[in-house]
Amino acid sequence: MASGPSVLMRLVASAYSIAQKAGVIVRRVIAEGDLGIVEKTCATDLQTKADRLVQMSICSSLARKFPRLTIIGEEDLPLGGVDQELIEDDQWEEILQKPCPAQYLAIKEEDLVVWVDPLDGTKEYTEGLLDNVTVLIGVAYEGEAIAGVINQPYYNYQAGPDAELGRTIWGVLGLGAFGFQLQEAPAGKHIVTTTRSHGSKLVSDCVSAMEPDAVLRVGGAGNKIIQLIEGKASAYVFASPGCKKWDTCAPEVILRAVGGKLTDVHGNALRYYKDVKHMNSAGVLAALRNYDYYASRVPESVKKALVP
Repeated sequence: MASGPSVLMRLVASAYSIAQKAGVIVRRVIAEGDLGIVEKTCATDLQTKADRLVQMSICSSLARKFPRLTIIGEEDLPLGGVDQELIEDDQWEEILQKPCPAQYLAIKEEDLVVWVDPLDGTKEYTEGLLDNVTVLIGVAYEGEAIAGVINQPYYNYQAGPDAELGRTIWGVLGLGAFGFQLQEAPAGKHIVTTTRSHGSKLVSDCVSAMEPDAVLRVGGAGNKIIQLIEGKASAYVFASPGCKKWDTCAPEVILRAVGGKLTDVHGNALRYYKDVKHMNSAGVLAALRNYDYYASRVPESVKKALVP
C-alpha cells in the first residue's frame, strides 16, 4: 500500500504556501508606507521591515511543521515570539500530488538544510525596482541544492491596476521546475546579466571577457536566474565574493532542473552543508545553455583573485 507524500515533497509543498504568504507580506509593507530601513554593513547592504517579517514568517512556519530541519536565514533574528498572523500552515496540494524522485524518497527531516533569503534584492526594493525582488527558499541534502521555491511578489506589476500580482516558481532535481514558461535566449547572442549595485573591477573584467552583445545590470540572484530561464539573458556572471548561500540555493535548483548549470568562477559546484561558510567567495557563473563557453572565458586573473 502506498504511503503518503515524502518528507521532501511535504516540505516543498509547505515552502510554496509559505512563500506565497511572504509575497503578501512584502507587498503589504510597501503599501503601508514604512519600509523600516536599517543599514547592516554598508549603504548597499540594507534590511527592511519586509526582510524581518518575512524571515520570521518563513522560519517559524517551517520550524513549527518540521522541527528537526536545519534552517539558515539571511537575517540575524530570534525565532521565538512570532505573531500568529505570520504563521502559514497550508501546503500546496498540487505539489503533494507529484511523485518524489526515487533518490530522495528515504530522506529524513533532520537530513535537510533550508536556506532562506526573505527578500532578495532589498536595495532595489527600497528604490522601487520591484520586478527585481524575490523571496527564496532553498533545500539542500548532503551539501547539494535539491529543491527550491522562488516567489516574485511583484510579478505582473506593470500590467495595470487590475493585474493579479505575484507568482511562485518551484522545482525539485529529477522532477522539473514549474510555474513559468521556459524560454531560451536568442541563439548566437551573448547577453550577460550581472550585479547592479555591487560592481567592481573584477566583475567588469569578467563580464567584458565574455564579449557580450548586451549587459543587463539588475538586482537579486533570484531575478537573474529567472532572466536565464525566461530567455532574457544567456549567462549570469558575478566575479565577486558578495553572494551568499541563501542567494543561490533555491535559484540553482530551478536552473538545474531545466538543464542549466550554476557554479563558482572556477567551475566548482557550490556546497550547502549546514556548517559551510555562508559566502560564495569564488563568485557565481550560471547559464541555461552553453555554460562551457562562458566558463572558458573567465580570465585567469579573476580566478586567481577569487579563492574558493
